[in-house]
Amino acid sequence: MEHYQTVNEWKERLAPVLQSKAEEFRLMGYPKADREEIWDCLMKKVWTGNPKKRLYEVVAEVYQLKTNVYLSYLTHNTLVNDDLSASISAVLEQN
Repeated sequence: MEHYQTVNEWKERLAPVLQSKAEEFRLMGYPKADREEIWDCLMKKVWTGNPKKRLYEVVAEVYQLKTNVYLSYLTHNTLVNDDLSASISAVLEQN
């Protein structure tokens, strides 16, 4: 019988699944997609709070990750990083 674990506890066993999803996204025009980025997207957009799930549920959710969710994640990260860069530049210019 398969048991429940937090999604973080399943991460190591999900490496081939995450790699497959990254390859799928690269084929769809996201050349920089990689396992860690896919994982981070899932943790922030799908698995907030690190819920307990069975392995088959986590695998299904990785494969069900849609490009619009991934694009939203990328856009948000870009905006946050751009704002951070602008803030750092502004602080450095004042000194």
